[in-house]
Amino acid sequence: MSEIEKLRDLLPEAARDIRLNLQTVFQSTALTPAQTWGVALASAIASRNGDLARAVLADAQIKVDENVIEDARAAAVLMAMNNVYYRFRHVIGKESYSAKPARLRMNWIGKPMSGKANFELFCLAVSAINGCEACVRSHEQVVVAGDLSEDQVHDAVRIAATIQAAAVALEMGSHGAITAIAAV
Repeated sequence: MSEIEKLRDLLPEAARDIRLNLQTVFQSTALTPAQTWGVALASAIASRNGDLARAVLADAQIKVDENVIEDARAAAVLMAMNNVYYRFRHVIGKESYSAKPARLRMNWIGKPMSGKANFELFCLAVSAINGCEACVRSHEQVVVAGDLSEDQVHDAVRIAATIQAAAVALEMGSHGAITAIAAV
């Protein structure tokens, strides 16, 4: 039994649909295993639920190489920074802020380990979770221009949405049950 399956069994009854979705979103026919697991891990890290992130990481390590894992980690942390910054600029809507240089280091974006399109897809998923319209639009344009399909984008966002919902469900569940998975 995978770590995600174990965690899925801990979700409360109110999250019955999320249990089912956690099963089906990983069966995408549009995404490669690297894309599926990179999106899932970046999304789990962005969800800020340690139990979920550890479960997804454990399953991902069996399915993909370390380059995908590192890119997923980098996407989660870079988007934690960028989504705040660019969402602020978008929400405030003042040209004076938009004209200022970000001066935030983002070197990883230029040289991802698992491929530019994959990394951008991971960033897109995290940006969707974090609700940054500017970043979602930007990353979607890059991945579609990089020969990924709208079906791939759609499946990536479905994974991100399901991972985020699972994190919320775990937070509302029995704290004792959540702690039990960490011991596995």
